[in-house]
Amino acid sequence: MQHYIQSFVLDVFRLSIWLVLLTIIFVPLETFCFQKRQQVFRKGFFTDLGYYFLNNLIPKFFLVLPISIVARGVHHLEMTGLYSWVVYIPLPIRLMLVIVVGDFGAYWGHRWCHEIPFLWRFHSIHHSAEEIDWLVNTRAHPLDLFFTRVCGLIPIYLMGLAQSTGKTTDLLPLLYTLFGIIWSFFIHANICWRFGWLEKLLSTPAFHHWHHTNDGKEYINKNYAAIFPWIDKLFGTFYLPRNRWPSKYGI
Repeated sequence: MQHYIQSFVLDVFRLSIWLVLLTIIFVPLETFCFQKRQQVFRKGFFTDLGYYFLNNLIPKFFLVLPISIVARGVHHLEMTGLYSWVVYIPLPIRLMLVIVVGDFGAYWGHRWCHEIPFLWRFHSIHHSAEEIDWLVNTRAHPLDLFFTRVCGLIPIYLMGLAQSTGKTTDLLPLLYTLFGIIWSFFIHANICWRFGWLEKLLSTPAFHHWHHTNDGKEYINKNYAAIFPWIDKLFGTFYLPRNRWPSKYGI
């Protein structure tokens, strides 16, 4: 019992340090480069703060079972030599492939959360925010986070891009997950920056804010990709006007 208490306290401390660092980065940015003027302690701020700790303290073993099942299946395919070619791909290229494949999977997981009523019951919590800033990224039901992360990780293992066996942890899925989390804080941020042609290659606050819009039926259910907007282009869900931002958010 003492071990679990110590582990819990360390996790809270670690998360508190990360929270301070994120606050130091994003609060000044949103103060001086805001897209919409709003208070730091806006409506729902403390709700999102609670979600920040909740969704990072829930045990990670919820992901273990589905990933283990996929990894076991991949191991049998690996024995046939199907994935032996992956070993020869240089690590930087393989990391890039992991991010692209993971974002394809996460795109469809995210899209299903909007299109399937049962999944929307959980995902709607994230869209309930009527003011958007970096901390809104943490407003999510734990099962919603679990589903989208699994959708992103499973294709990575199915394509043999991640290590399915071995005694050491494969860093590539961890780097993909870490990059996705950090980028999600950025694209939720209340900052007015636009990036020209780069907005067609990488998701930005303007791109993702249109995903949260409540301006009308013709604007909703767009921009599902977390990292690469061209995935939305590919599947016909891209929307990003040049000189406009959403006028309101929420459900």
